[in-house]
Amino acid sequence: MPLPALSQPVPHSVGTNRPARQLPARACDAHMHIFAPEFAPSPHWQRTPPEARVGAYRQLQQRLGTARTVVVTPSTYGTDNACTLAALHELGDSARGVAVVGQEVSDAQLARLDAQRVRGLRVNFVTPQSWGLTTQEMLVTLAHKLAGSPWHIQLFAHPDQIVALAPVLKALPVPLVIDHMGRIDPAQGPSAEAYRVLRGLLDGGNCWVKLSGAYMRSAVHGPTYADTLPLGRALVQAAPERLVWGSDWPHTTEVPGTVNDADLVDLLQRWTGSDAAMDRILVDNPARLYGFDTAA
Repeated sequence: MPLPALSQPVPHSVGTNRPARQLPARACDAHMHIFAPEFAPSPHWQRTPPEARVGAYRQLQQRLGTARTVVVTPSTYGTDNACTLAALHELGDSARGVAVVGQEVSDAQLARLDAQRVRGLRVNFVTPQSWGLTTQEMLVTLAHKLAGSPWHIQLFAHPDQIVALAPVLKALPVPLVIDHMGRIDPAQGPSAEAYRVLRGLLDGGNCWVKLSGAYMRSAVHGPTYADTLPLGRALVQAAPERLVWGSDWPHTTEVPGTVNDADLVDLLQRWTGSDAAMDRILVDNPARLYGFDTAA
């Protein structure tokens, strides 16, 4: 039974309702961003970032019932991870990070990030980056620098790019995490060529997918995002042990005032179809991928 509604909305999140199902202890939001005006955007970034601080995000955690989180450095800051690292310090051991670095990053720099609970590197082929064009060479170089560590590569790419990169992705020497359901068009769903590639990577055992960003390609939009159901359910059926869920708060790809995070949790419930599968995606899987102590 859901908890009572909030008295006022959380910043960057529409509505006051809570998820239909009370979430399990240690539930993890595995994809969100922190923005604070004291951290200057990279010169390459043309849009004004929102103010989305840890305090506001904690309000979202209270609304949804999540306890753990993964802070992902947004493209806004280029390769400057200071905002993310400050957020990790403020959030404490209940948080892990995914950083953005150039391919020239040193082992010493990676070690410093590791000491601050960063557990992965994001390689972005979709939005503008401070170094210019993201290349296959960059992806491979960074993956090999992580070889032998418990870190992973997080890939944000268009569906056609995932298809083109398929042989490279299959050969990466570290776990691969695909952002935002591979940005696959819900109208194509499991029949999409990118889904076929994604399914092959999942079957290979070294790939994870983030069940996040449903609104990015949905033609139906909230509160139901009903056109995403075939794709979400296919992913859950294919590899329930290697999926994680993320809110993508504060939803910078969307028109402000259009995303209700409780709806996104309810959508996960419809994708999974069972409490056990939902709990696995929210608790067990992120604990393994990001190194949370499941006994904590």
